[in-house]
Amino acid sequence: MSGPPRADNRPPYARIAGHYRDRISSGDLAPGDLLPSIKTLATEWNVSTATADRAMRLLREEKLVQGIPGVGTEVMARPISLSSGSERHDRSSKTQSSWGVGEKSSGHTAGIVEAPEDVAHALGISPGDDVIRRSRVYRDDHGIVSHSTSWIPAEFARVLPELARSARLKGGLSLDLIARATGRQVAKRIDEESARIATADDLRLLELEAGTTAAILVLTARFMDADGEVLEYGVDLGAPGRTRRTTSEVLR
Repeated sequence: MSGPPRADNRPPYARIAGHYRDRISSGDLAPGDLLPSIKTLATEWNVSTATADRAMRLLREEKLVQGIPGVGTEVMARPISLSSGSERHDRSSKTQSSWGVGEKSSGHTAGIVEAPEDVAHALGISPGDDVIRRSRVYRDDHGIVSHSTSWIPAEFARVLPELARSARLKGGLSLDLIARATGRQVAKRIDEESARIATADDLRLLELEAGTTAAILVLTARFMDADGEVLEYGVDLGAPGRTRRTTSEVLR
């Protein structure tokens, strides 16, 4: 079996999904290639068919593969897509990483700054109050995916000083660390999507030439605890040409 190393402590279904996610990302598996059957996966990885099926279901949810009746599980062509903050949060809870397939993040910066008016409104604080600002750029083999900023109440810097340090967080996303340190978990999310012509600041953050005229998607997400207090306000600026795609089951 050519699975991941034994040191991988993820659940079996996540290890299987991660193995094939990496092969798809590297190009080892191309669009149209078929993955092993559920029965074959269960045998090769020494797991139950339910576990193997859960791994394939996760890859289907991530739009990496599709099930074709009578044929099997086929690798899909990768869209030039854009993830929202909520989708990255969901992905982290399943895979321990916010990265999409083929993505990496860079330019991690953080610090305590004065809250701009729109951020203050979203967090329920006063403009100019201290707030943690964390930023990073997501990239894939097509270039920049998005510039992502997390605005977090400054109170969390007391228990999690790493939130205000310019380095990629270890152990999950900021919301994961907040939940473990304080017990305050996300109970509600409010997502908004809009489009606009990129401002001068947008162009700078997306590393585009000054003066460029480009339409971009702006995705925001407010993450709240059970008491309705905002734990984080995320803003993602999608690079020009990026698209959003969601899939829903139709109940009859």
